[in-house]
Amino acid sequence: MTLHEYQLSQLDLLEAESVHVFREVAAELERPALLFSGGKDSIVMLRLAEKAFWPAPIPFPVLHVDTGHNFPEVLEFRDRRVAELGVNLVVASVQDAIDRGVVREEPSGSRNRIQTPVLLEAVEKNRFSALFGGARRDEEKARAKERVFSFRDEFGQWDPKNQRPELWNIYNGRIHLGESIRVFPLSNWTELDVWQYIGRENIDVPSIYYAREREVFSRDGMLFGVNEFCRPRDGEPTFIEKVRYRTVGDATLTAAVQSDADTIEKIVEEIAATRITERGATRGDDRVSEAAMEDRKREGYF
Repeated sequence: MTLHEYQLSQLDLLEAESVHVFREVAAELERPALLFSGGKDSIVMLRLAEKAFWPAPIPFPVLHVDTGHNFPEVLEFRDRRVAELGVNLVVASVQDAIDRGVVREEPSGSRNRIQTPVLLEAVEKNRFSALFGGARRDEEKARAKERVFSFRDEFGQWDPKNQRPELWNIYNGRIHLGESIRVFPLSNWTELDVWQYIGRENIDVPSIYYAREREVFSRDGMLFGVNEFCRPRDGEPTFIEKVRYRTVGDATLTAAVQSDADTIEKIVEEIAATRITERGATRGDDRVSEAAMEDRKREGYF
């Protein structure tokens, strides 16, 4: 094979870029951590981090902001995967913050927005200088604005109008005391790329990503699974539908989608044909306003 005939696939190129980002952060910043929700994006990030430093262990901890409203399958997966890799798990508990009076639970029962102060407290307590997040630019308008290295000030806030240039993939990790960087190794990936990579690498994912018959009810044009955190209101009858979850979030406001995709191959086929992102299709918190995500990111959200 001659040099000009040697080509990398789309997934190989994305993997190489993400591995480079992980290594760059390890070289530039002193105390990074990987945000891990147990969702597909953070699962892929963990796999990329494993590859970036192999055969050495992953040189930073995993941080989970635990809302207390998690899908049980996701928590089980989180603990099992962390144990397999032998990485240090740091849990920042929203329930603990409520008990201590740091945050106040919202009337809606959702804890999505009050994750932010809990995250910022964990960053300060553990002196994390960088956090790896699984955000992708195809997910949502605000995330499409963000750099790979996203600078946060001493209050953990993001200014979309004041970002550092990243010409020729040169990343600037310079920070002062109290400041931090949010790093997004999957910025240039799409949901389809993520699922194709999961299939290629034979990566295990929580069972809620696979379609099966579940008890659901309809609200605001979305199908919500019945669980201990999400119950139907008066006038919302429940029924059995074959559904799966495209994203893992707060169980009080994360909806499912009708699907027959019960294998990775079927999920890839389904995602290739869809024209709406997973957040737009299944996340009730992003329907508050057009700028809901950007407002939360300005406050310090991942």
